[in-house]
Amino acid sequence: MRAPRKKKTSKNWSKRSTLDRLTIIARACALAGVGVIASSILWAGTYRIVSPPGTLTMLQRKMSGDVIIHPWTPLAEISPHLITAVIAAEDTRFCRHNGIDFKAINDAMAEAEKGKRLRGASTISQQTAKNAFLWNGGGWVRKGVEAWMTTLIETFWPKRRVMEVYLNVAEWGDGFFGAEAAAQARFNKSARELTKQEAALLASVLPNPHKWRVNPPGPYVRGRVQTVRKRMDIVKRDGLDACVAGP
Repeated sequence: MRAPRKKKTSKNWSKRSTLDRLTIIARACALAGVGVIASSILWAGTYRIVSPPGTLTMLQRKMSGDVIIHPWTPLAEISPHLITAVIAAEDTRFCRHNGIDFKAINDAMAEAEKGKRLRGASTISQQTAKNAFLWNGGGWVRKGVEAWMTTLIETFWPKRRVMEVYLNVAEWGDGFFGAEAAAQARFNKSARELTKQEAALLASVLPNPHKWRVNPPGPYVRGRVQTVRKRMDIVKRDGLDACVAGP
């Protein structure tokens, strides 16, 4: 009769050489990294065809006691004026970059070196990745993950899908998320019916919807709307929204 095998104890681990322990740890970390990468690819691939049910920002707002209004609206049912307006206000090179606009980053850094205030160079694709998958706040870790998720959605999603998700998860203040919720709350109409002026108003407050108001707009927002309206004409003239045009 064979003698029963002795159970392994923590002593077995202590007897291992330092090299063995490091090898095991490295393998575990590598497996964890592969798992994270595979999960993120699957997540991004799923959101190409499945509408995000919510975001971490929505969860944070809800846990703070806010009422969240978030109806999903297909891009074909959103006014093309709003699509043009957000490109004009947020990212005029949306159709020309692959998610991260290095030219805009270089320009912003050059302006900062000249003593100007450092402006943001975040693209619509980056904002979509942040809003759909991540959390608010800065930090290099989040920025790194944001860059990775931006690369994934630009790889797996067409530009129209990026814009569709962006316009459906963007926050317009007071618990209203997405173009339909914002249009109904601010103008008592559907997102499909937004005029150029209304679209420019909504796009103008996107950077800070808790501080800047659509109704009534303050002096700063009114000035910003005028700028966005002029840029909208340029966007249409130069075909800078061509990648999202269509039915």
